[in-house]
Amino acid sequence: MLALSNISAHYGALTALSDISVSVEDGSKVAIFGHNGAGKTTLLRCIVGAHGPSTGTVTWNGEPINAGSVAETVRRGIAFVPQGHNVFPNLSVEQNLHISGLLFDLSFLSEIYKLFPVLEERKSQRAGSMSGGEQQMLALGMALMTQPKWLLLDEPSTGLAPVIVRNVMERLRQVNERLGTGLIIVEQNVPATLKIVDRALIVKSGRLIEDIPAADLREKPDLWEFF
Repeated sequence: MLALSNISAHYGALTALSDISVSVEDGSKVAIFGHNGAGKTTLLRCIVGAHGPSTGTVTWNGEPINAGSVAETVRRGIAFVPQGHNVFPNLSVEQNLHISGLLFDLSFLSEIYKLFPVLEERKSQRAGSMSGGEQQMLALGMALMTQPKWLLLDEPSTGLAPVIVRNVMERLRQVNERLGTGLIIVEQNVPATLKIVDRALIVKSGRLIEDIPAADLREKPDLWEFF
């Protein structure tokens, strides 16, 4: 279980998160929604150890995740895909995947190619020459080369055409089903994300204001009442 207990976080005098407590079972599919500046990305950064909470604790299976421990957190099984195309643009697709999996099992590359056939088709292509959607697939594949138990994603649909967004979301659903990898997805595209998650957390001005089953949120006539 991944658990946040009374998390508050600051950037200097700015309060980004205020007293957030939530726990999620391994293998869950969870979305985090909220307006720009609500604290969603900071929440992910606290989970992966990239930002230290001012108060409170983050634990996974009872063991703490400490600030400044991103590399250790990844080795323990929590991967983070930040917003944007996080690839090495001058290296080939396969070189990108190999670099990501160096400390893990490189034979897992075959599983990545099953999930993302386009990456096998383009394995010799320079990553920076691919489309935005293909680069997002590669960034996901690179994170999965660490064979995580949790995959944290910050705005994976940013800048992508609707048809590509559907493709990315479907691949994420398959990652969860085939590999059992838990998903925590920060997204502005609420309708597309609600199709693949089971639970939604809504953050407003640094506070958790709603923890709701995705099915219930899908039935809301006006989702924007929360924002």
